[in-house]
Amino acid sequence: MLTVMVSHGGKLAVLGAMCCLLSQCETGSLASGNMSGPSAAERDAKIATEPTGDFFYGRRYYVEKTRFWGYIRKPRQSWSQAKLVLIREDLKHSPDRLPENGPPGQRYAFDNNYEYRLHGSFNGRTAYEPNSNQFLPEFTLTSYELLDRQPGWLFRPDDRYDPYRITMTPR
Repeated sequence: MLTVMVSHGGKLAVLGAMCCLLSQCETGSLASGNMSGPSAAERDAKIATEPTGDFFYGRRYYVEKTRFWGYIRKPRQSWSQAKLVLIREDLKHSPDRLPENGPPGQRYAFDNNYEYRLHGSFNGRTAYEPNSNQFLPEFTLTSYELLDRQPGWLFRPDDRYDPYRITMTPR
């Protein structure tokens, strides 16, 4: 508990300072701010030695009011080459297919920044995502496996996540 005693004239300054402090608080592993994680060299080494096969690596990326799923890349391909996609769920629902107003940890996008092994394929179609004003490739999902709940940054060690706007894109 913080107790502050100020004169009437200093209340505005204290209120401003408290707002700044409170805005720095993190409520989860990806609250606005740096995402931490391995060094760039460690990430590159991990990607260079990862298993290959008939699957993709996917990273869930949630931005409020959007319906894209996240980024998908081929095995041993850099995240900078990943594609932001819409998942077509004809054969399998995406991992976070839950109500948007469910309890914490049990609602749509609970898995932001989780890393998955995805089975399926790009179906050659694009679809319009109106809230981000983008035409994105569709990926038809057939199955998935959770690989990591806290993989750290996605494209660069200085990535910053904002749940209300697209802040992470490959260079």
